Amino acid sequence: MLIDVHGHLAPPGEKAGGPPGMHDPEGMIEAKLALGIEMTIIGSPVGAGSMLPGTGAANYRQDAGTVRAHNEALAELARRYPAHLRCYAYLDPFAGERMLAQAADLLTEPEFVGLVVNTSVAGRFLSSPGADDFFAFAAETGVPVLVHPPAEPVGTEAVLDLGPGVVEHLARFNDVTMGVAALVCAGRLERHPELRIIAPGGGGALGVLAEKLDLAMAPRPGAGDDRRPRLVPSRSLRKVLVDTSCPNRAQLRANLAFFGPEQVLFGTDAPPLMGELKRMTELVSELDPGTLTANAERIFELGVRA
Repeated sequence: MLIDVHGHLAPPGEKAGGPPGMHDPEGMIEAKLALGIEMTIIGSPVGAGSMLPGTGAANYRQDAGTVRAHNEALAELARRYPAHLRCYAYLDPFAGERMLAQAADLLTEPEFVGLVVNTSVAGRFLSSPGADDFFAFAAETGVPVLVHPPAEPVGTEAVLDLGPGVVEHLARFNDVTMGVAALVCAGRLERHPELRIIAPGGGGALGVLAEKLDLAMAPRPGAGDDRRPRLVPSRSLRKVLVDTSCPNRAQLRANLAFFGPEQVLFGTDAPPLMGELKRMTELVSELDPGTLTANAERIFELGVRA
């Protein structure tokens, strides 16, 4: 049986929109069980906010109390289905001590097995010094961090006229690529080797960018005599975990070749992508399901045999 590390459900009472599947936990669980998926780790990449275009700025105006109430409601949903649900605690990585404190409290509860933050926040990537305290906190806790694209990824305005589907499937995919690349190039994983970062959407294009990242950070001719140790991003990049929520066989093969099977986690992004469930389970049929399940149990320290 598989463990899906990338799912979303709306807590009862929250009416932030989204497809009907977000409000049907029983339907999600039954559909996944039929395909051999026993457990889903759920979380909201916007807290109590919305993923709809035009709502992104409002998501970061939620205070720590509002975010905590959302996270606690999500945990209550997980308590109703203890065999099938666990949770990520959402937080804004730039919002300061109170936001970190509410997440720390929640991580003492058994329903919470990780954190979820955005790959970019109002146009800022997580390489920004404003996220330093968050990464120190995440490294100290040792829990996995799902870095999920936001409602309005970088470049949204440039493509919004092409339709919301382009934002959802292309701009957010690119935000994962650039957002994770930025934190790797900033040396986050070198300073905090304990970090366990999960890149959804199969990690965007990261599986084929190792050499380009190294070139990006290489010394430039004529830049002077810089004797600082050279940052080699590809070394840190190999520590990143990727899911399988991009239904593309070529990407999966590239990820297996670069990251290795021990760094791949089964993830579907369903809900909302319930219509893609069968295709995603077929995509990983060439792999040993036991390996994917063992990876999730190890990374999330679930202590259960799914």
